[in-house]
Amino acid sequence: MNGFKSQFLLNPEITFLNHGSYGSCPAPIFDKYQEWQKKLENQPVKFFTKDLYQGLLRSRMSLSKFMGCNENEILFFDNPTIAIANIIHSVNLEPGSEVLMTDHEYGALVRAWNIWGQKSGVKIIQQKIELPVTSYKNFIYNFLKGVTKKTKVIFISQITSPTGIVFPLKKIIRYANDRGILSIVDGAHGPGQININIKDLKCDFYTGALHKWLCMPKGTSFLYVKNEHQDWMKPMINSWGKYGEDPGPSEFLQNFQWQGTRDMSRFLVVPDSIDYFKKNILPNRNNCYSMVLDAHSKFESILGTKPISIGDNWIRQMVSHPLKKNIPKNIKDILLNEHNIEIPIFKWEDSLLIRLSVQCYNNEEDIDSLMKALGSIV
Repeated sequence: MNGFKSQFLLNPEITFLNHGSYGSCPAPIFDKYQEWQKKLENQPVKFFTKDLYQGLLRSRMSLSKFMGCNENEILFFDNPTIAIANIIHSVNLEPGSEVLMTDHEYGALVRAWNIWGQKSGVKIIQQKIELPVTSYKNFIYNFLKGVTKKTKVIFISQITSPTGIVFPLKKIIRYANDRGILSIVDGAHGPGQININIKDLKCDFYTGALHKWLCMPKGTSFLYVKNEHQDWMKPMINSWGKYGEDPGPSEFLQNFQWQGTRDMSRFLVVPDSIDYFKKNILPNRNNCYSMVLDAHSKFESILGTKPISIGDNWIRQMVSHPLKKNIPKNIKDILLNEHNIEIPIFKWEDSLLIRLSVQCYNNEEDIDSLMKALGSIV
């Protein structure tokens, strides 16, 4: 796995254990990205009126095949935050309705829902998930206790950002479907980290970040919108729509795809990125998982705190672990400045969590360096 380090543009002096935050784009894909940018600058008019839409079609077809959905259900966005904001902008709930989510959701999106809820009179419920999580049955039961007759939307992560936990979604989504509850999945960390088939998942909406575990250029994300919701889903930004250059195939796509002049070159490397992932990253994914499992057990012995999940099925290429209460508050800076290790520390509820995320460019030496550094600090 050491050979992959040279394919990525990361600083070789840093032990990079934070792939989960922004990802990292391999040099061959970054080169393809810049080729499209040069093509844009070479003939901007032709690019924006013809080349762009042909390229976007190829990308939607490639991604829809990879994600298990239809090409006409895919929209490209800069990030999941903007994608979810467009859903929030469109969903029409009566005052007094409820949106149910866990207390593990991404903070920026919780804030977005709460701001909208205050304006619309919709109550945002964050169902507490007791830690450690131990069984799918208990998790599903405890989460669904939050459903009431007023619940109109379930918003839930596939893999949580601060706690790095893989949630069991299928039964929750089936439950929502049976009761006419809209299901919105925050899959920011899903694509590339786990296998996904959206049609099999049967959710109403799914957003994923492609710049994270699929290693595409920054600002490459998508939103899946089930066909039956496309008539009421409207963009936050209204541009030319059907009166513009976009050939379609639907007015829904035309409304979202062109939102003024912007560099969409990053969306055009989707097919190349998926090919790179299949050839180089996917074959090494189990090695990454093994390293994370090893770190999972080492965290407990070195840090002296209990894990937030019991069993191997809750984690994949990320794992979060609680730090001791008396840990130096500047531990992130200590790890970076004194040990050249980039890894995030999250404040979550009343705990500080360290989150390890491993990609194919990492190796066992990286994990050992982290554990030695933590041992010297605690």
